[in-house]
Parts: sequence; C-alpha cells; structure tokens
Amino acid sequence: MKLLTAEIRRILPPLYGQEAKGGDAIVYLRLFTPDSSWCWHCTEFDGKDTFFGLVDGHERELGYFSLSELQAVRGPMGLPIERDLYWRPKPLREIAPEIFTDPSDQRVASEPS
Repeated sequence: MKLLTAEIRRILPPLYGQEAKGGDAIVYLRLFTPDSSWCWHCTEFDGKDTFFGLVDGHERELGYFSLSELQAVRGPMGLPIERDLYWRPKPLREIAPEIFTDPSDQRVASEPS
C-alpha cells in the first residue's frame, strides 16, 4: 500500500505550517500498524521524508517521524504500516484532548534529528 499519495502530498501543510494552531491543527493523514496499537496522525510534511504529528504508541506525544522509516517498519506479525483509507481530516484536539487543554497550548517537540 502506498502510504502517501500525490493528493495527500498536495493537501498536507509544510513543516511549521500549522505550528501556531496548537490543538486546532488539522490531521490530514492517519497511518497505523494493523497488528499492534501504534498510529501516526500527520499534520505537516516537509515534502520529502519528514512528518510532524501525533504519535500514539506506548504514549501519546507530538513529534517528528520519517516516511522512509515508516515504510520499513513491520509490526509484531510482520505486517507493514497502512494508510487509513477511511480517515477524514479533524483537529488534533479531537484525537488527543488530554494534550490540548486550552487554545493557547503550543506545539511541544524536539527538532528532527
């Protein structure tokens, strides 16, 4: 499965494009492991390899992640990461309200390595 289509590339804002929005930043793409509970909610993309968004794994946290790494990862049963074909864009606040307690919250994450 292609994780990132040309259409999604066109609509994903560039890195830092939604930075000032906090919890109102829109998640345009959801990726997941079908054989575990990990999900990546993508809000921004650098146009090459780096996303910013919410990673929901052992914990929920905002951060940067790489398309090339996601394409190489396999879950515990050897299944690749998939794109949620039924995903409809929604604000981060709806997905992780515990992270965004008020509209003045800002993005908290380290720079990509």
